[in-house]
Order: sequence, then C-alpha cells, then structure tokens
Amino acid sequence: MIKKILIIFNLLLGILVVPSKASFEINARTAILQDFLSGEILFEKEVDSVIYPASMTKIMTSIVVFDLLKSGDLSLDDKIIVSENAWRLSQSGYSSMFIMVGDEVSVENLLKGIIVASGNDACVALAEGVAGSEEEFAILMNSKASEIGMINSNFSNASGINDPDNYSTVEDILLMSNYLIKNYPVYYEYFKEKTFTWDRTGGDPITQGNRNPLLYKNLGVDGIKTGYLAVEKYSLASSVKRGERRLIAVGSGFETKNERSRQSSRLLTWGLTNFDTIQIAKKDESFIELEVWLGKKDNVGAYIKEDLYKTVPKARKRFLKAIVNYTGPIEAPVKKGDEIGLLEVYFKDELVNEYPVYAIESVKRLNIFSRLIKSINYLIWGDV
Repeated sequence: MIKKILIIFNLLLGILVVPSKASFEINARTAILQDFLSGEILFEKEVDSVIYPASMTKIMTSIVVFDLLKSGDLSLDDKIIVSENAWRLSQSGYSSMFIMVGDEVSVENLLKGIIVASGNDACVALAEGVAGSEEEFAILMNSKASEIGMINSNFSNASGINDPDNYSTVEDILLMSNYLIKNYPVYYEYFKEKTFTWDRTGGDPITQGNRNPLLYKNLGVDGIKTGYLAVEKYSLASSVKRGERRLIAVGSGFETKNERSRQSSRLLTWGLTNFDTIQIAKKDESFIELEVWLGKKDNVGAYIKEDLYKTVPKARKRFLKAIVNYTGPIEAPVKKGDEIGLLEVYFKDELVNEYPVYAIESVKRLNIFSRLIKSINYLIWGDV
C-alpha cells in the first residue's frame, strides 16, 4: 500500500520562489548573495562579468596555506625568511605588514598580516616560503580554484596586485568564500579580527585595523575581504551570521569606499529581512518514524544523507509542504541503510524536489508464532 505522511513543514520550507531581482537593486557593477546553508542564490547582478579581484585574491592565498596546515606540510609556528622581493612591496605604497629583509616571521603572523592588515608583502613572503616563488605559488592557487569549481578565474599572483591575468567573477569569489567558511571554520576566525599588531624589527610595534568596514557595524558580519584597484574600483566579499543562519555577499565595481560599505550592508540586510533559513533534516539523523509490518519494532526511523536546508521567502511559506512517500507498512526484515521512501517537497502542489529516505536502524522479523498472531489480529481487527 502506498502511504504518504505529511510532514509539518508547511510553514518551514521554501524553494524556487525567491522574489524577483527587480524587487531589489544595488549600486555595484556586479554582485551576488547566497544563503550559506541552503546554497540558494537570493540575488544576482551580472555575475558572469569579469572582475579584477584585487585583495579578494588573498582569500585563495589563505586557502592554499590552510590546506598545507591541514595536511601537516606546514605549521603555524614555522618560520619564513623574508626576501628582498617581499620587503620591496612594503616600500611601494601598497597595503603592507611592514616586514623587513631577513626577518624570520611565523606562518601565523604572516597569515594575520595578509588577512587583517591586507599586507601584500606578507603574501609574497608566504608564497615564496611555501612554493619557492610567487609564480609557483600561483600554480597552487589555480589548481585549488579548479578543484573548487572556479571556472572563470585565473590567479597570477598571491596578493591581487594589478595584473590583467589575475581575474575572476563575483560568482567564483562566492564559491571560494563558501569553501573557506565550510572547510576552515577555525582559521576563518582570523577574518573577523579587527586589529593586528606586528612587533616589527628595528622599530615600534605597528597596529593596523581590519579593512573590512562591515566588521565595525552592528550587523553580525565576521568576514571576509575587501579589494581595490583603480581599474575595478572597490570590491568586497562579506558574510553575516545571525544565530545559525549565514549569508555571503560579493560585490565589485562600487564607486567609493562609502558606497562599498553602504551597498554591501543593504544587500546583506535585505537578505536577512526577506528570507528565512530552515533546517528540514539533519544529515544521518532520524526525522520521522515509518510503520513496519511483522517486525520486532512497529516503526523505523528514517533519515536522508545530507543536511537539508531551505531558504524561505517570508511571505510565501503557506504554499509549501513536504511529504514522505513510501510503500508501507514496510515488511520486515529491514536493514540499516535500506532505501525505504522519498521525501517530496511541493510548492502549490507541484513537486520541486525529492530526496531518498533511508532506514536509520535494522528491524528484525518476528518469529513465526508472533507473525501468526499479528496476522490474525490484522484480519480480525485491522490492527497492524
């Protein structure tokens, strides 16, 4: 018998019904907004347009180093000797950590110099220390970009200094930012630090503030990275976290610093105000009980193999529902991991997504005597 169980998610689910992009506009050449947990894109504008990512490049520089830390090929305490090539960037008017030739600087300090102070000199020092040269390090960056799926990007240096061969899109920068937060939540904490003090050689310590203007607003922003090039104007990859909910925004082509701050703040606030993010099911955890026939248990828990979140336009929750569709009662024996049904998501009675449902545990079959009694009860009383 086909059975359908309506899950009381009617007010919780949302999909494919995001408001029209025309309902919101942002003063940037190109921009994108994503719900981190569900992966749904809430806003996009010219997302395929090529941009020069400037210091947003440093997100990838950090990811490559985080990978090496994870694999054990590098440690935060390892020391990197600063070359003249790296030092020269601190003398050229660029954003700098102000390292000196011959300094032995820890990987952790160089990372903070990159992430917080946006030091181009720190980028070169770390790239040379890891790969021997910045050119070789760029090969690692592009390999990682390919792995992440950044098909419209190329990195030619570690800092984002102006180079026509160092390009990307806001869509790719979003992929990179998502990867960073998802895979390196501990190291991501660096991106919300508001100051970094470098005890430099031959002078007083230098304290610099994080260049992300949204960290200083009461929004819940905890990253990620600013950028500026004369040819590109101002750019920003940013992320806000409210409770368990997170949004990521990337914009480029803001005309001024103030516009970068104000428009990025508007985009994040619009996403928080107009949408909800709801967890429908947690990976590998039972979310419903399904009936079992002739088993040692009358029910078996069901789960799906992924965290399932939906982003909900707040005014349209009533149109959505979820149903577990299965052939039941499910005849015992049931093995743990057996596919036992489908979780179906509907909008206005139209199926928009479905997910296989699996048994959370094994249920053994009753012995022959118990099965006989159960069958007689069913024939007489209809009681399963």
